[in-house]
Amino acid sequence: MDSTESAKGGSKRSPLDLIMNQLRRKTSFTERKKPSVGRLFRPSESSEKRDGGIPELKESEASEGKENTEPKKDINNVDCETSSVVGWGRVKQFVQKLGKTPHSQNLNLSHCDLTATDMVELASLLPFLPQLEVMDLSWNDLVGGSLKALTTHLQHVENLVVLKLCSCRLTAQDLAALGESFDCIPLVEVLDLSWNVGVGAGNFRDFAEHLRSDNTLKELRLVDCQLTESDITALSTALPMLSSLKDLDLSNNKLLVKGMEIFTSSLSSIPRLKTLKLSMCGLNKESFSILGQALRFISELEHLDLSCNKEASGGLTSLATNLTFLKKLRSLDLHLCCLTKEDLLALVQVAPSLQELRELDISSNKSVGGTLQDLIHALPLHQISKLPLNNCALSTSACHALAAAMVTLKQLESLNLSWNKIVGENLREFLEPLQESECKLQELRLSSCNLTTEDVLHIESACQRGVLSQLKLLDLSYNGSVGDGGWTSLFGKASGLKGLEELDVSLRPIASLSVSPWLPSLLEALSQWPCLTRLSLQHWAVNSAEREKLEKNLSKKSVILECDSLAMPTQKAAG
Repeated sequence: MDSTESAKGGSKRSPLDLIMNQLRRKTSFTERKKPSVGRLFRPSESSEKRDGGIPELKESEASEGKENTEPKKDINNVDCETSSVVGWGRVKQFVQKLGKTPHSQNLNLSHCDLTATDMVELASLLPFLPQLEVMDLSWNDLVGGSLKALTTHLQHVENLVVLKLCSCRLTAQDLAALGESFDCIPLVEVLDLSWNVGVGAGNFRDFAEHLRSDNTLKELRLVDCQLTESDITALSTALPMLSSLKDLDLSNNKLLVKGMEIFTSSLSSIPRLKTLKLSMCGLNKESFSILGQALRFISELEHLDLSCNKEASGGLTSLATNLTFLKKLRSLDLHLCCLTKEDLLALVQVAPSLQELRELDISSNKSVGGTLQDLIHALPLHQISKLPLNNCALSTSACHALAAAMVTLKQLESLNLSWNKIVGENLREFLEPLQESECKLQELRLSSCNLTTEDVLHIESACQRGVLSQLKLLDLSYNGSVGDGGWTSLFGKASGLKGLEELDVSLRPIASLSVSPWLPSLLEALSQWPCLTRLSLQHWAVNSAEREKLEKNLSKKSVILECDSLAMPTQKAAG
């Protein structure tokens, strides 16, 4: 294979890959939840009717009370109906042997180790799925190179709305086959090709060049496809054909300055865009400036994700002024962008114009700690629902300013203060302003905050007042300074956390204290948490008898227990 063909075929596989794929192909035929033998036999009509037939026919079959009193059906209709029933039986058998649940509108075959042979069989079953709207074949890396076997039959599922092909090792040939058949599924609104290296390397053009202006695509996801400048050019050229696009996710693709210039040059072609995600794209200060100048063309934007672009430090100063064009912006994600004090002050200047803002994520930016009080005064606090401030090195003044603002944050659903040591011994300031009739808090994350026993007693007091009744997630992990009395008292007020779904009180890995002093209180509390789905007690010392009691109580509720293997307690834990 020459270099051109290699590029077209996606990433080159190593000899080990080829060996492992052969083993997996063998496994897919011999070890699939019994019984691959079913592939050799076509089910009889009677057996399929016994299994229930096509869901859509059940009602009509049930109403067929007396055969002799009804007029004779047309022989062609009978044949067609019988064929449909038998066909649905084949679909059921195919899906069930892969460990999935058959559904006539939603075909989910993700993580099934599908092979090229399976793709051929699936293609033969599409005529029996005329109502199919969602097809998910993601995380089947043996599909790569065989997609055409399926796409040539897509005309049978013309009602398809969602198509997901994440991590399928798609090749240039697969992309071309998908593009050629796209006209057969004219109602598709969601296309997810994420985590396919073969979509990049200059191959995206093989799909994009087949797009027509009358397509209905609204969501396109190309996360971590290793898109090159050539692919971005192909995407930019295709954007005028995607005038209905509302959601575009290019996260985790390296977009250099030139690539950003090419991409933003066509943003005016998708004026309906509501969500743009460019997380972890290697954007720098200049990239932010280029994007900022293009924001005026997508004024309908509601969600902008620029997170995890560590090289963008200082870039928000030029982008921020253009945020005023986004009158409908509801969420802005800038976490882990190494924002400077100047960046945040620029955000403070435009914050009053962001009247629709509901979510602002500036977490994991150390400079937030010294400027938060200015931002607090500029934001429309009365409608903010999420304000993550974890790992922001909050100062004492920032802590006091946020605590004072809790009275105004009436719509707040998620508060994350994790990894801010200053919260310890100051938690009372955040909890006391909360009012039972107004508090909508559903997530409270206080991991590694240097909490003390007294802090936990303040949480208990809030439970007693009923202000945490809507809380679904409570994270108190990595707070080893809390004494046994604090945990015992908190679990004693379990009724105040009646909506709790997830609880995490894990310790740091180097700590290992005994659960014995407060375990009885926790066991009693479990009966008052009907919604609990996850309990994390990592790094606590639990003996065999205690673990047995825990598992017995939790098994009745199907709660996931995250707990280390049995360990001996140490004398002291680190906070």
